Amino acid sequence: MNPGILRASIEAKTQLDYARSGGPGGQNVNKVNSKAIARIRLDEVEGLTEAEAAQASLRLASKLTNLGELVVQADEERDQGRNREAAIARLFALVAGAARLPKPRRATKPTRASRERRLSSKRTRSGSKNLRKPPSET
Repeated sequence: MNPGILRASIEAKTQLDYARSGGPGGQNVNKVNSKAIARIRLDEVEGLTEAEAAQASLRLASKLTNLGELVVQADEERDQGRNREAAIARLFALVAGAARLPKPRRATKPTRASRERRLSSKRTRSGSKNLRKPPSET
């Protein structure tokens, strides 16, 4: 993943809409469209390898619209520009986080000490269970 290309791609290809916000702003809220609604199609995003793009679309499948768009909105600020930046930052964080490939697991052998601890605990457990048995009549 190339974060610079990814961020530039998201900024360039994001469609922005604005609406009236219910957030802070007093009377300003009723007059100004300060809420930013950002949407982007995941297949248009650049800066991801094919595997990362597949991983992102898999992880974000529940957040996508029927058209394959990822939609976020920001209305915390009074200013339209700051809400726009917040929405784009959220898009970047969502896509970058979802595209991260899981670290491959390497199989390792148990250490001698861990094997000894396991066997010791088994012996202890076996001993306590043997104490619960009635004495044998041999």
